[in-house]
Amino acid sequence: MRTFLTILALLAAAPVQAADKITLLLDWFINPDHGPILIAEENGYFAEQGLEVEIVPPADPSLPPRLVAAGQAELAVSYQPQLHLQVHEGLPLIRVGTLVATPLNCLLVLEDGPIKTPADLKGKKIGFSVAGVEEAVLNAVLGKYGVTLDDIELVNVNFSLSPSLMSGQVDAVIGAYRNFELNQMDIEGRPGTCFYIEEEGVPSYDELIYVANPETMDPDVIGRFLAATEKATQYIVNNPDKAWETFSGTAPELQDELNARAWVDTLPRFALRPAGFDHGRYARFEAFLAEQGLVPSENPVSKLTVDVTAK
Repeated sequence: MRTFLTILALLAAAPVQAADKITLLLDWFINPDHGPILIAEENGYFAEQGLEVEIVPPADPSLPPRLVAAGQAELAVSYQPQLHLQVHEGLPLIRVGTLVATPLNCLLVLEDGPIKTPADLKGKKIGFSVAGVEEAVLNAVLGKYGVTLDDIELVNVNFSLSPSLMSGQVDAVIGAYRNFELNQMDIEGRPGTCFYIEEEGVPSYDELIYVANPETMDPDVIGRFLAATEKATQYIVNNPDKAWETFSGTAPELQDELNARAWVDTLPRFALRPAGFDHGRYARFEAFLAEQGLVPSENPVSKLTVDVTAK
């Protein structure tokens, strides 16, 4: 008995191992796209993996991958299309996990407007927020219908996508998210119609990914982070209503109709295997960007993505 009590006393006196601290930079303000991250935090899945994760929304959405490349954070939520370009720029970045495994981007028009197919956009104005990839996407979509970028007018609407469309400033917008702008327009009484880019000639891709610096990353820590978010995704899929209550309870601004609708529309798009990736998907998108003239050559997939959990 004395020996047993001595063992208990030693266990009680043993120091608790400190959690590994990492910083995760988001791509935007917290929204349903980040469901697995917030659920992993709120349900204690990060703690189970011995992690303390600081979740930081960005002041400038363009900065998170560059801050990771510069060693200012361990992980950032970013976008597969941008990763291809940034690796060609020479930034030390690599995709280590997937958050949203389908495109969200779409070419958005008014449901009751004159644009019934992309062919109708000849001679029209199309709004955008970020130059580069969006022009390549438009070129591919419009090209199916015999329309070129020379046949349309591109208007930088500075992230005011659906308002510029509803106000008549432009006839369509590219870069609108099907889980947000479509719902926003419907709530405001101006329903929209999406032309889904992966159905119109653009190779499918992972919309939201986790990127790290391959020169400094700790695969073990990242593997544990992905295990926690995988468990969170499984919880969301199995318990969507409870998960929504937990997620929306983290901030008053999430408790509105738009976020509630977006939650439902985003749920089936979360990556069920965040560590895994489709080799062909990354190769096809790299080839697409080269064909569109946005990159000078084709990088091997090994320069773009890795499964940190592979043995």
